[in-house]
Amino acid sequence: MRYRITFVAGLAIGYVLGAKAGRARYEQLARTARKVADSPLVQEVAGVVGAQTSKAGRAVYDKAVEKMPVTSVRDFLARPTDEEVQLMEWETSVANGTRPGHGPEEGRTRDSRPEDRDF
Repeated sequence: MRYRITFVAGLAIGYVLGAKAGRARYEQLARTARKVADSPLVQEVAGVVGAQTSKAGRAVYDKAVEKMPVTSVRDFLARPTDEEVQLMEWETSVANGTRPGHGPEEGRTRDSRPEDRDF
């Protein structure tokens, strides 16, 4: 039903914009459109649809907040991804000359690791 209404509205707009019937026909169409828009039934339906859209939007928002509890988009985008955390840890370990999380090698300098020596 929604697509039919959209299609008919598109036809009407296209006809108004493309018609060569003159100003009188345009005025007749504009009066009819105003009457339809001002109709109590149309106003009621528009109010109901607006309320349903608002409720649906709020429900989607609430579900999104449950899945992603952030206070703002800026906060969400400021959080590093897992890959970024690993990259930062790696960069820190390279700068310190250590390899984090490798047991006995932890704390060794780069030159003291056998795999880094040139033979």
